[in-house]
Amino acid sequence: MKCLPIVLLCIGFTAFGQNFISKTNSYPTFQECETISKADQESCFKAQLKSLILSAYREPSIIGAENYEGVATVIFEVDREGVFQVLYVNSDYKALNEEIERVFKSLPEISPATYNGAPDYVQFRMPLQIPLSKSSMQAEVIKKEKSLESYKSELDDIKTKAFNYPQYQSGLNIPLSHEFYNRFTTKMDKIGTNAHTASKPYRYTDVEPYYNIQEENEALFYNKESWFGRKFFNENTFQIQGEDYWFTVDIAADLQVGRDFEESFTTYNNTRAGIFQGGLGKRLNFFTVIYESQGKFAGYFNDLAEGLGRRNSSQVSIPGRGIGEPYRDGYDYPVVEGYLSYEATDFMDIQFGRGNNFIGDGYRSLFMSDNASPNAFVKLNTSFWKFKYTNTWSSLRNPNTLTDGGAFLTKYMATHYLSYNVNKRLNIGLFESVLFESEPNRGFDWNFINPILFYNMVEYSTGSRSGKSLIGLSYKYKWTDQINTYGQLLIDEFSVDDVTAGNKSWKNKFGFQMGVKYADAFKVDNLFFQLEYNQVRPYTYSHNTLNLHYTNDNQSMAHLWGANFRELLFITRYRKDRLYGHAKFIFGERGFETNASGDPYFGSDLLGDERLRIADEGITIGQGNRGNSYYGELEAGFIVNPTTNLKVYLNLIHRKFDVSQNTAQNFDRNTTWLNLGFRTDIFNWYYDY
Repeated sequence: MKCLPIVLLCIGFTAFGQNFISKTNSYPTFQECETISKADQESCFKAQLKSLILSAYREPSIIGAENYEGVATVIFEVDREGVFQVLYVNSDYKALNEEIERVFKSLPEISPATYNGAPDYVQFRMPLQIPLSKSSMQAEVIKKEKSLESYKSELDDIKTKAFNYPQYQSGLNIPLSHEFYNRFTTKMDKIGTNAHTASKPYRYTDVEPYYNIQEENEALFYNKESWFGRKFFNENTFQIQGEDYWFTVDIAADLQVGRDFEESFTTYNNTRAGIFQGGLGKRLNFFTVIYESQGKFAGYFNDLAEGLGRRNSSQVSIPGRGIGEPYRDGYDYPVVEGYLSYEATDFMDIQFGRGNNFIGDGYRSLFMSDNASPNAFVKLNTSFWKFKYTNTWSSLRNPNTLTDGGAFLTKYMATHYLSYNVNKRLNIGLFESVLFESEPNRGFDWNFINPILFYNMVEYSTGSRSGKSLIGLSYKYKWTDQINTYGQLLIDEFSVDDVTAGNKSWKNKFGFQMGVKYADAFKVDNLFFQLEYNQVRPYTYSHNTLNLHYTNDNQSMAHLWGANFRELLFITRYRKDRLYGHAKFIFGERGFETNASGDPYFGSDLLGDERLRIADEGITIGQGNRGNSYYGELEAGFIVNPTTNLKVYLNLIHRKFDVSQNTAQNFDRNTTWLNLGFRTDIFNWYYDY
């Protein structure tokens, strides 16, 4: 019976012991290597080990396995006394294992490795190719491995460092807040900047070149030594940062108590929230917030929530928040938002999550607004040269239609917005969006994934009733560093023949916006004025397929008034250190449906059926139950914590609403609503309905 030679020590000591390698001062040393230089000790150790193993090894007899070829693995260490210790041997045969153990026991005692001058152990891994031969055993592949014992200090080796607010240099979104955004958009609007201000929310890295959020916030910090003082007035509730990671956790709230004086009842909102955000490496970031809320609002706002609720049910739809249920004398409405953000390249980032997006430079948007409840989305931002190209794919819900399983029917929306800085003053934008249904026999339509195509052509090519498409143009012109004008033109359907005929066709479904902003007005720092006009013709955003209205949870994805209106609004804002305030005045003319059935349909309710329209021609803004509205709002507040944007505020709303015909849905109504609030301002409330 032949003995089996072993080939190779393909001795591949895997060095997942980077830490050990950097701290070990010397290799274990054979007597033959003691006189050589430290730089050559490694190669000498490997050469001597190879020679001793080959000379000591005796081929074992393995019955039934003549000419065997395979791999044996041995893990051994040289301990602090310089003794070779076999920790693990694995092969297909016991005789081979025993021979390898015998060889290592026969190795001489040598000088151990040192760590900071003291003896230390070193561990090695050796995969052995069988049969073994002198030519196949290469000393150069011998490497160190981290000792099993060293894992006991892994937790001790994880070190943190001082928290330096890395979120402000990250790819996370800046939460949508009109007051907070007003602090830095005025800096981004200077003549000559290459900023693209229409597509929101901005990432911190978008704002960083123009406004140092960290520096501005830290300038507001109080000198607090106690843990509670620092956390309440200056810092995140919990924050930690390591070499390539960071996390923050915040306890948030939106607590309001108020009074509707005209209808004589107390209002409230009780929101508790947890915010978790962080970053892993330089490119991956995440954000999550969970809200648990109960609330009762002013009478007109409660009626709006119930009117937007699911038909023939007790469910409501809280504007900007989502589906809720009656709770005592108010509503219970939980909300969850969050996303992952990954910077794929220096010019492209990808986000996937649930939240709101906004397209426009105005207070309102006729393209896409944040006044609807959060929705699931995938967003791709591409920035290069003078362009920014934003693609968003969203999943929206229609609560009025249920699937066979009882879930709200899903519809999808694909949107792109191309922004181009023509020169130092002028920016123009192209908007395009399409909605399409989730049908049992159709599924998701992959035609709309391509970010380059003109969606209107795709919608037409897949069938005239396959989807709903909208297009739009926008502009912004910077007259000075303080004054800029902006606008939007939204086209849902547009009949050139009908326009030239002057017949006011119902097919001419479009809207436009014009506005002007004045920053640091009259040379007063942080004083801001904004004047804006919006109008949308009847039947805009509606569709002949009832599931394809431009809504989510029955809430408009654009202007919260829907369609069939014109409005003029004026806003002024001012901030001094932690104090802030704003005034808002809105005048509007609107047309409403005359009955709950929507028959005839006058074109204001986005959930209406345009096949029930009042006429084909002679369509004008304000048709139906004409209403005039006035909305005034004053708010003064104090920024309690600039890091979390926690505020305490007093808010006064006065609303006057008159219609030509009082109905169950719309009737003459005056509201005076006073609110005292304490909230973490990370989303916008829109009470100006």
